[in-house]
Amino acid sequence: MRRRSTPPAAPLAQRNGIDPVRVRLPADPEGAWATVGDHLVGRFEGAIGAERVAAMLREGRFVGAQGVLRGTEGYRAGTYVWFHRDFEPEVPVPFEVGIVHRDERIVIADKPHFLATTPRGRHITESAVARLRRDLALPTLQPAHRLDRLTAGLALFVVRPEDRGVYQGLFSGRRVRKEYEAVAAYDPGVALPVTVRSRIVKERGVLAAREEVGEVNAVSRVELVERRGGLGRYRLLPSTGRTHQLRVHMNGLGVPILNDPLYPVVRPESEPGDFSSPLQLLARVLEFTDPVDGLPRRYESRLALSEWPT
Repeated sequence: MRRRSTPPAAPLAQRNGIDPVRVRLPADPEGAWATVGDHLVGRFEGAIGAERVAAMLREGRFVGAQGVLRGTEGYRAGTYVWFHRDFEPEVPVPFEVGIVHRDERIVIADKPHFLATTPRGRHITESAVARLRRDLALPTLQPAHRLDRLTAGLALFVVRPEDRGVYQGLFSGRRVRKEYEAVAAYDPGVALPVTVRSRIVKERGVLAAREEVGEVNAVSRVELVERRGGLGRYRLLPSTGRTHQLRVHMNGLGVPILNDPLYPVVRPESEPGDFSSPLQLLARVLEFTDPVDGLPRRYESRLALSEWPT
């Protein structure tokens, strides 16, 4: 079996903490593309626009291993091309990313509410990984797992690409103890503590996940820590990591997390720049045995939920 060669290093530096896009020119047995420019215009006509691609070629925005590409170069399958995308202006999330721990292998960050962990959709440069790459001068930094944009708290990032697999394996292998804190309504009719077991399904393109009959794939323990009037502070201990799992399980118990825009009802998206009602969910604790040095590690968030100030 023939192995695919390793792509060369990108000749373009990151921009605002974001890597350039890498394209590998495909085989062209029909001879459809005489030049590199022919292919790039056809390939990105829908996503970028033919006129914009042509302008980017004139501006020297596309780069190959040997330098700037003008588009007139003869087409050659297997050639690598890099370029930076143009991003729509993003509303800055006005909260800092805290650093709980940093060493030569990992960074444990305190991600604020509203900040995406990784570039996705409309949130590209306003993401935790992009900010940390810039602020810490760590261009190869990558997340070992993902924390929802609306959830605040601890997220683990890996400094060196060669270490990422072993730290990702902690999460995929369920060898990380994760503890969350949530604020929701207090209901004396909900018997706690309780371990919720259900099947959660999240469909692509549908904002909210749902529970359905079938094999259990989501397990969460829910405990009441404290009560203040009609509100409760809850400790949530997930054993699995389904999308929106804790939010779905709290909603299923009849005590949806405060300020949740999806559960129990999908609400209209807030206006850009509205940071007034953060979801009252915090990734409070990460605990694991380090897969490299074998040492026990435990980290606790320094953030607090706004509806339950300390």
